[in-house]
Amino acid sequence: MTARYLDERSGTGYPLTDPLRWRADSGAPLSVSPLPGITRADVDTSRRSIWRYRAALPGDIREPVSLGEGCTPLVPGEWDGVPVSFKLEWFSPTGSFKDRGTSVMISFLAQQGIREVIEDSSGNGGSSVSAYCAAAGILARILAPESTSPAKILQSRMYGAEVQLVPGDREATAAEALRQSAHTYYASHNWHPFFLQGTKTLAYEIWEDLGFRAPDQIVTVAGAGSTVLGCHLGFSELLAAGQIDRLPRLLVAQPANCAPLHASFHAGADTPVPCSFAPTVAEGTAIRRPVRLPEVLRAIRASDGDMAAIDESGIEDAVRRLAAKGLYAEPTSATAAAAVGAFAERGAIRPGEETVVVLTGSGLKAAGAMERIRDQDGTR
Repeated sequence: MTARYLDERSGTGYPLTDPLRWRADSGAPLSVSPLPGITRADVDTSRRSIWRYRAALPGDIREPVSLGEGCTPLVPGEWDGVPVSFKLEWFSPTGSFKDRGTSVMISFLAQQGIREVIEDSSGNGGSSVSAYCAAAGILARILAPESTSPAKILQSRMYGAEVQLVPGDREATAAEALRQSAHTYYASHNWHPFFLQGTKTLAYEIWEDLGFRAPDQIVTVAGAGSTVLGCHLGFSELLAAGQIDRLPRLLVAQPANCAPLHASFHAGADTPVPCSFAPTVAEGTAIRRPVRLPEVLRAIRASDGDMAAIDESGIEDAVRRLAAKGLYAEPTSATAAAAVGAFAERGAIRPGEETVVVLTGSGLKAAGAMERIRDQDGTR
């Protein structure tokens, strides 16, 4: 069956050949219609990037825009007495997991003839889109909250992107990007379905890392939820292809100061519920209205997963503890590690099980926050 864009909320499909489409006519986000997955024989071991899983991707992308993303280390360790393996996504070219999705999204858009895009981001998505647009010869305008880490803004500008700082919070930036999308193609990592197709390579890679097995659970952090949806997509395809016999549980953390997914999950809802918001050191997760909230919640529940909300002191402590292990994770990324103990205490992680903790981004991307966290530690 030919792959199509799919509005999961209405069942409406659209052809992938529509070069300007990034959402449904209803305004809902799009996915790609279900794909059959691949077997270990389909992995192109001659490629050291996510494109080793090219057979799992839709759209017949002929000339990938690749900077060597993927093939990140899986490092054994321990956290709160739990044996874990840390997936170090900051080894990606721009320093975060976003490069997986961006490589596939920009490759597809370049093939469709798109020559100019806008993107809204709290930092990592913008720097990733800037890099891959530079590699593809596409003009990029990045909209970011004016409070975004300077290192991330500098990175985008160094790649040649035009950066527009927007007053207000992350939500104000997204609204401005939507307004500007009437004139320039909106290559949003939160909206475009091909971004999720790239992110799903994280699941394929963990499967290959573990000797073509699935772990018992994956612990990650969510703002918009692209790692959650990517893992759900990839492992669901592997299950459909008969390569694994069960889905790993998705154990998902959010900062307590911005936890709309967590609030809806524990309310048993699939729509937003009232919750309070405050600034968080985990800037990459400061998204009050995730575009794909129902789909993220459905993915977590389908895996028999769970969610935890982590307070600011817990996130900061996790940053320091990871650094003490030689792992320099930005606060957003460290939120996942901070949740391991909470999940173990409530029985979501059980003795003898295999746990992968995804560390999504480098501390080098958030130098100001890292310095403040260090200065607050009176032992150093």
